[in-house]
Amino acid sequence: MLEFDSVPQPMLWNRELALERVGGDLDLLREVAGIFLLDCPRAMGEIRDAISQGDAKRLEREAHSLKGAAASFGADPVVGVALALEMIGRRGQLAEAPAKFAELEEGLRQLEPELFLLSSSSI
Repeated sequence: MLEFDSVPQPMLWNRELALERVGGDLDLLREVAGIFLLDCPRAMGEIRDAISQGDAKRLEREAHSLKGAAASFGADPVVGVALALEMIGRRGQLAEAPAKFAELEEGLRQLEPELFLLSSSSI
């Protein structure tokens, strides 16, 4: 059986920080990753709908929630784009939101396989 420390450092999230945030409980980290992956499509749908409906408050709220979830893994690229969307919603100026949403989709497209490996691993 592989040791968690022997697995190469993921590129889009911080293994040590994520493990620290769950008190060193690797099984809990796997579970949190699984929950994140299950909830991500819903969250992205909410953000997409908020942008298309011009609902700045909803955009702010949903982007904030996704930002917090991604921060659990130290996934700074996704956190940064989610923060930008949160601020766009807070300012109520949604013209920049579609481009940032596309960035968020791309960031998650890259992050999700790494978290999937974590959630389904037996390391």
